[in-house]
Amino acid sequence: MTRNALLVYPEFPTSYWSMRYALEFVGKKSSMPPLGLLTVAAMFPDHYDLRVVDMNVQELTDADLEWADVAFLSAMLIQKRSFDEVVARCREKRIATVAGGPFPTTYFEDFEGVDHILRGEVEEIFPGFLEDLDNGTAQPVYTVNEKPSVVQTPVPRYDLIPIHLYESMAIQFSRGCPFDCEFCDITKLFGRVPRTKTNEQIVAEMQNLYDLGWRGSVFLVDDNFIGNKRDAMRLMPAIGEWQEERDYPFALYTEASVNLAEMDELLDAMVDAGFFMVFLGIETPNPEVLTLAKKGQNVKKGQDDYLLRTVRKIQNKGMQVTAGFILGMDGETDNAFDAQIDFIQEAGIPKAMVGMLTAIRGTDLYKRLEAEGRLLEDSSGNNVEATLNFVPQMDRQKLAEGYLRVLSTLYDPTLKNYFERCWTEIQQIHPKRSSMPSLGKNEILAFLRSMRRQMLSRQGPAYLKFLIRVLTQRPRMFPEAVSQAICGYHFEKITVHQVDAHSFLTYLQKELHAFRETWSRVTTRRGAQLDELRADVAHRLDRAHARYRLVHFGARETVRDAFDAFQLALEAHIEKVGA
Repeated sequence: MTRNALLVYPEFPTSYWSMRYALEFVGKKSSMPPLGLLTVAAMFPDHYDLRVVDMNVQELTDADLEWADVAFLSAMLIQKRSFDEVVARCREKRIATVAGGPFPTTYFEDFEGVDHILRGEVEEIFPGFLEDLDNGTAQPVYTVNEKPSVVQTPVPRYDLIPIHLYESMAIQFSRGCPFDCEFCDITKLFGRVPRTKTNEQIVAEMQNLYDLGWRGSVFLVDDNFIGNKRDAMRLMPAIGEWQEERDYPFALYTEASVNLAEMDELLDAMVDAGFFMVFLGIETPNPEVLTLAKKGQNVKKGQDDYLLRTVRKIQNKGMQVTAGFILGMDGETDNAFDAQIDFIQEAGIPKAMVGMLTAIRGTDLYKRLEAEGRLLEDSSGNNVEATLNFVPQMDRQKLAEGYLRVLSTLYDPTLKNYFERCWTEIQQIHPKRSSMPSLGKNEILAFLRSMRRQMLSRQGPAYLKFLIRVLTQRPRMFPEAVSQAICGYHFEKITVHQVDAHSFLTYLQKELHAFRETWSRVTTRRGAQLDELRADVAHRLDRAHARYRLVHFGARETVRDAFDAFQLALEAHIEKVGA
């Protein structure tokens, strides 16, 4: 009997990572497709009809739900709000739900309303689970403790999504990372021994995308592409040959540890194969803090400039460097904020993703903070909020204000510092033709939209100076300059949202504190005083609603939970006193 399986990918909130405002320039809806869900889609037997709905590019309609016999969801922690909403809609329609991926794997004990949870990597258990599902004997939780080989992993079902709505496609070569950083959950999910696909598998996935008409960026989503250096090197000639035969249709990028800079042969092979960018987890230029966080691979004894030289080496080889940075780690001092700004500016890293440290359940950091009595709550998964789920060593307010100052400096309203970093990077990079993204119709339209929105804004002077430099001194890099400009537009808007959200959250905290100070001693019902309490709550809520309406629309999703909690706290006190 044929069954209809609806595969749903919940919506991401708007953040630095979402690139939402940059995507508008190129007419795209999302940065990349839900690779895990598409991989699972390739494991279904023939008697299942499949439909994929990525809520980041299309709406999940009632018609989709009415069509489905069962709904499969995959999600990361940051997608929790949307995930919960989808589950609630499925329950309302009485559709069985199956959840997997990083969020359900780690937080399965907290789940309510999900019928079946698949924890871990599901290649080996999925056929058996579907048999149980078909027979009506499926269990609530299936846990995979082993790390399966990825050699048998099928080609993802890219044909089930509208690929033209994505800015980039995604391929996975390996799972796992040899480094066990204290704050990271990758080794807990995928292990410390990287498992890799064969050359034939990767070439088949690339060919599949090519046959579907894809041309442009392809992200190799490995958490550390060079975790298995030998196999990464083994893959490069196969990719390079495939790309060369088709005139380099894909511009490749990936994530790697900073020791990539010490692998000259691999670096050269990656550039030859068409890699134009790599993301590095730099975190902080402070070696003492890195050591405390068990990120020793970022430290070289006696070489305080190791990370700066690492970035420069990779740039000089012909690849852009994007990087992640963290504030709030143990061992930081008051100069941490200026140190982050100075390093990012000097290194010439335009796309610097700076986040607050968050303790994710299951990590060594989470366990340590819990043991030390410093854990406050579980993470929201959004490390670009100026909030913490633990007690930091630095004063919380100082840390939050310093974090926002870093963001506001890196992505100030004029984007002066941002375009200076762009120019620094472009001066350092001498790309080969194979690693250069092309300038097509979408890119030309993006440039025209960028000129209209940015050139006539406060960003205009810095933008114009940057373009003149590129056109007169490095004209071959003009397509990249356009891409950098529209990314800067996105980063600046998100920074405004972050500052706006933090201001509102601070207001709520002060209001709640003042309310409790005023009414903490009122615990019994007294008519006139109870009426006064209700009037005060109504007044405070009216003011909070007015402030909420002033929060930029793009920042409201960041503060909505806190706003709801504020309202519930005030109303709960009325119920307590009036009971």
